[in-house]
Amino acid sequence: MGLLGITNFLVALSTIFLIPILTKNFSSSDYGIWVQFLTTFYLISSIAGLGLPYTIVRFISNEKDTKNIQEGFYSMAIFVLIFSFFISMLILIFSNFIAANLFNGNINIVKVISLAIFISPVNSLLLNIFVAFGQMKRYSILMLIQTYLALFLITYLAISGRGILLVVMGFLLTQIILFLIMAAIVYNEIGFKIPKFNKINEYLKFALPIIPNNLSTWIVESSDRYVIGIILGTTYVAYYAPGYTLGMAILLFFTPLSVLLSSILPKHYENGEMEEVMLFINYSLKYFLLIAIPSLFILSFLSKPILMILTTPEIALNGFLVTPFVALSSLLFGALGIIMNLIILEKKTKIIGSIWTIAALISLLTIILVPIFGILAAAAVTLLSYSTAFIIGTNYCRKFFNDYFDYTFIIKSIIASIVVSLILFISNPKGVISVLILIGVSILVYLLLILIMKCIDRKEIDFFKSMLKFN
Repeated sequence: MGLLGITNFLVALSTIFLIPILTKNFSSSDYGIWVQFLTTFYLISSIAGLGLPYTIVRFISNEKDTKNIQEGFYSMAIFVLIFSFFISMLILIFSNFIAANLFNGNINIVKVISLAIFISPVNSLLLNIFVAFGQMKRYSILMLIQTYLALFLITYLAISGRGILLVVMGFLLTQIILFLIMAAIVYNEIGFKIPKFNKINEYLKFALPIIPNNLSTWIVESSDRYVIGIILGTTYVAYYAPGYTLGMAILLFFTPLSVLLSSILPKHYENGEMEEVMLFINYSLKYFLLIAIPSLFILSFLSKPILMILTTPEIALNGFLVTPFVALSSLLFGALGIIMNLIILEKKTKIIGSIWTIAALISLLTIILVPIFGILAAAAVTLLSYSTAFIIGTNYCRKFFNDYFDYTFIIKSIIASIVVSLILFISNPKGVISVLILIGVSILVYLLLILIMKCIDRKEIDFFKSMLKFN
């Protein structure tokens, strides 16, 4: 988990690094195009994958026979390739319409998206097979290669003044290189076999309900940028996106837990070890909240000075109030993501789809509210959507287990965070050094208060050590 934590921290950090590189080398309009490119890319990739990248973890993590692994992987890979090719062709057919509405008429950006979509779903499948094999070190290295190769290329192209189109093409090149590396590793690991597709119905039965879930999740997470871009223009997307990214930084503490739990829990569940499953759920939730709660307060109070450092004054002053809404949303999303492993283990993926469909419908309020109240309306609707999903999801999971929240701990953590907030409120940091010093002081004060209030006992520390040893 430490390895995954470091990896995801570095991946999230790269997103933060890109903000000043792009906002200070491109106009707000061009930066808005970049945000729309990523938003579109991740939307269509989540659909084109047919829900199979996660399915491979669920079904192959316990598989030992090489022939069965080959059958499962290659049958899924071929389905993904065919479907992603179909999606890529549709993008090309409607490229003029997409370019006019999302990319200020830049049709070449849309062509790059169509190529990236053909490769990305297979890359997700390849990455997840390493999770299924429990090869977290290899998974982490590949994630870092993908992230920092893209960061290097994009930084070079942006600083060289090559234009937003070449920056997007640099992103595409990274996807191609990653595909070639992973395909070679997987071939060397399991060889090749023409699949018989004898289990594809079982895979698709599990996977297909994930598609509306992915689509609904995307609507909740990213559709606000589409609405802002279409109604207010790409410049306002540039105002909104950095504050949103800063708020979502809390999820870097959730992602390693998510990857780890998806690999560990099926083994205990299949062996009927439900008590072990709940121990992992409870402690993972507590460790996440231990970090996420103070992060919510720190990011909310320091949003403006951080954005002044990372972006331009124009962007910071227009977008800093977005961060508190999004930070609370990401805390709720992370907590819900840990708890909903119970639904996934029961293979009730339709329930997850229903939860996010309701949240997505709420997100459509941005269409009504953004023209009236601007980008803050989009942030508020995002919080409302995540809150709704959190309430419905946690209540549904109570049928499996009633007590996964340590309310005493949560109250103590909030009290410690409020004390830290008083320090942040009194201070008025300006510049990188003063902000970093204040963040460091805030963390030390919070940890000291957590220890004084005895929020973590010896039993939990021993379990955490055993969890690391297990992996």
